[in-house]
Amino acid sequence: MTPKLKWTRHEDLAINRRESVGRQEYLDHMTFQRNDRPLFTEIFGPLIGLKEQWEEQGGTPQELDFSAFTYRTERRAFLPVNCGFQGGRPEELIEDTEEHRIWKDSRGRTMKLPRKTATLALPLDFPVADMDDWLKMKPCYTFDESRLAGDWKAAWAKGMKEDAVIRVSIPGGFDEPRQLMGEEELCYAVYEQPELLHDILETMMDTAFRVLEIVTRECPVDVLSVHEDMAGKSGPLMGPDTIREFILPYYRRIWDLCRDRGARLFDQDSDGDMNPVIDVFLDAGINCMHPMEPAANMDVVQVRQKYGNRLSFYGGIDKYVLRQGRDAVDAELEKKIPTLLETGGCVIGLDHRIPDGTPLDTYKYYLSRMWEMMEERELFHSPTGSLAARL
Repeated sequence: MTPKLKWTRHEDLAINRRESVGRQEYLDHMTFQRNDRPLFTEIFGPLIGLKEQWEEQGGTPQELDFSAFTYRTERRAFLPVNCGFQGGRPEELIEDTEEHRIWKDSRGRTMKLPRKTATLALPLDFPVADMDDWLKMKPCYTFDESRLAGDWKAAWAKGMKEDAVIRVSIPGGFDEPRQLMGEEELCYAVYEQPELLHDILETMMDTAFRVLEIVTRECPVDVLSVHEDMAGKSGPLMGPDTIREFILPYYRRIWDLCRDRGARLFDQDSDGDMNPVIDVFLDAGINCMHPMEPAANMDVVQVRQKYGNRLSFYGGIDKYVLRQGRDAVDAELEKKIPTLLETGGCVIGLDHRIPDGTPLDTYKYYLSRMWEMMEERELFHSPTGSLAARL
């Protein structure tokens, strides 16, 4: 019997990683400049329902918020500037029950959140179908000084003092139009309304450039990040030629600005099989990807063999093996960890949220085996961190 859900909101599933790795070590490791010690993290934490299961299995409060577990991941500082959607209409609640919540969001979409199965809502409709619709929304994406209203200078200074990696994000070249149009209409628009998609992306590009040109003039950033989630198990929803026409100019202009002012990583978050479009995204400036889902054919060993030090990543360990017991965990780690430890340029971790049905004891076994393998690796590396021959 499934226990009654106690942790149902997205923020309830946030975890405490106890970040400890300093800025320079992280950036050097992820750009293949050094490989002293491995990096290891939990990227997203549990899926809805897992914490209740772990509590029934005797999990402590510290295990449920993950502070009981040890990782090696970087300290992060985020600059509070807005490069994407801003403003819009007041939200309007439509229906709120034990089963779901439905409301109109600031973009004008009807959103539905099923309370027992999800922590993120999905839109039931979209505000943009043509150029006229977009022109009504366009003011929410154009530049004005209020995008810089947050105290980003203080956040930067605090982050630097704490030896944290300074991060800033831009809206996705696929994901943001998808929020306005929906996946199906967006894919049709590539062929039927290319001028609409070009105008959306050029507006986003101009706004992000103007915001980050001001910010990086005084406060250089280390990592530029972008959220796309543009692929599934069968592959990406845009092909290389389409990405090259629509998204690459946007990425390239923003990345060139940030890179020329000191940024070292351009990190893309996309689930699914991205193999068919990795090359074009490398051309666009991407040099880091996550979460590298094995169930969608993203094999980190093969990716590393193909792209070498052109692409770093984090994630890549199959989350589903944790449901299958210790032997499956051992097989997965033995297949992937030696290569990742030898080459660096990665933060090792599960490829997405930990699925419900994962026993707490198996998760703890996974952690212990990871640490055994990482500690063994350190024994055959020189004190300077350069790779040494195995004894």
